[in-house]
Amino acid sequence: MTLTAPVTTPSLLRRKGRWIDDWRPEDPEFWEETGAPIARRNLLWSIFAEHLGFSVWLIWSVSSAFLLAQGFAFTPQQLFFLVAIPNLVGALIRVPYTLAVGRFGGRNWTMISAGLLLVPTLSFAYAVTQPGTPYAVFCVIAATAGFGGGNFASSMANINFFYPARLKGAALGLNAAGGNLGVAIIQLFLPVLVGGAGIFGLVRASEGGIHLERAAFVYAALAVVAVLAAWFRMDNLSNARTDTRQQLGVLRHRHTWVMSLLYIGTFGSFIGYSAAMPLLIKLNFWHQAGPQAPGTGINFAYYAFLGALVGSVTRPLGGHLADRFGGARVTVAAFAGLVLGTLGILGTLAMLTPIPTAAGPAQTAAVDANAGVFPLFLGVFLVVFACTGIGNGSTYKMIPAIHRTDAVLATADGSPERELALLDGTKRSSAAVGIIGAVGAIGGFLIPITFNSPWVSEPLAATKSAFAVFAGFYVVCLAVTWAVYRRRGRTYADAGI
Repeated sequence: MTLTAPVTTPSLLRRKGRWIDDWRPEDPEFWEETGAPIARRNLLWSIFAEHLGFSVWLIWSVSSAFLLAQGFAFTPQQLFFLVAIPNLVGALIRVPYTLAVGRFGGRNWTMISAGLLLVPTLSFAYAVTQPGTPYAVFCVIAATAGFGGGNFASSMANINFFYPARLKGAALGLNAAGGNLGVAIIQLFLPVLVGGAGIFGLVRASEGGIHLERAAFVYAALAVVAVLAAWFRMDNLSNARTDTRQQLGVLRHRHTWVMSLLYIGTFGSFIGYSAAMPLLIKLNFWHQAGPQAPGTGINFAYYAFLGALVGSVTRPLGGHLADRFGGARVTVAAFAGLVLGTLGILGTLAMLTPIPTAAGPAQTAAVDANAGVFPLFLGVFLVVFACTGIGNGSTYKMIPAIHRTDAVLATADGSPERELALLDGTKRSSAAVGIIGAVGAIGGFLIPITFNSPWVSEPLAATKSAFAVFAGFYVVCLAVTWAVYRRRGRTYADAGI
């Protein structure tokens, strides 16, 4: 691998295609006078494009509840699988999306990835207006929604190059939070766009009927706006260019896999819980005789978006805390919170009564009794979401810090080799972001699947067993974080990662 020294001239060198050839964020003078405004502009439009990607990615978490109202005769198992498919695809394509930044440039790939959102939105708009659309076609369309999940990896890899090390935690946390908010936004406003009853009309259709295609057309139009914004307002960085072999070299770095495990526990939990939360509430706190019948208990539609909202807004907090106290320390605290939170959820579930499937006094009594426990359940669940958000921000601070530490330990302070090693470390960390993000996002597929199969007969028992498994997994993640990144005498712990 051949490295070239960075340009040291004070001017910002640009060329055709909005390529910047002189980018030195670690130079304080360059950053204050030139770099910071450009970085903020690119961050803003990166957030916009990533936000749309997340909304399209999770559009099935809400729209699947409307398909029955539109006359599609799908079973609960089929609907759960439609929710899970985009998460799996979104996880798998994060690797090529990350590699694309180094290949094509951050601005160029933002345009391409935003344009690809037209595939799941326009195909969705057509399919939901055709009552004869088979389930297999919906599965394919749901899979293309995974394109939106890939946007996150490329966006994070791109923004990683724009900011100095001291600000990466906050910048990456803000970028990720803006994207994560797309989950809450689609869960909150899709019912309005499609004509649901009231602002949270997930249960009963309004008199005008349900029009799922409206939401798809809105997001298709916004995708076009994102393409144009990237064309006119974003930049490519020459020092972000690299070859695929160099980027895939991070697969041989053992900490890529350690951080992947931790990211399953943070981001995987966030996206998985976001997809499953509406169904969790419905099956344990709500009963409805039919699509057009009034329901009893807690209307899940009023609360479905809250978890994603809390997890999103706490992500930049995690990045900020990591900048101040160290990513590993904050990550340990986040996993401790997840352990306590999931145990708290298990405690609230122990207070619930299984809801009988047959209508009658027993069913009504069970629903009413569970409704009294719901505020406690929701409160503890939101704490869990907050911990996933904080952990998301802190783990993403750790990734560039690990590769920066490698560069510092391998070179002498102030030497030309140090500068080259730091640049190489930034490239490696950006590639690692994509790999780790891909593995971590698989949790978004595993969580709905874990909740899925036993729900039809025993939803409460399935919920309890799933959270018991999750609590055990968080204990493992907590132990790994402490042992590898916080225990005295370990290289990265002594470096304060």
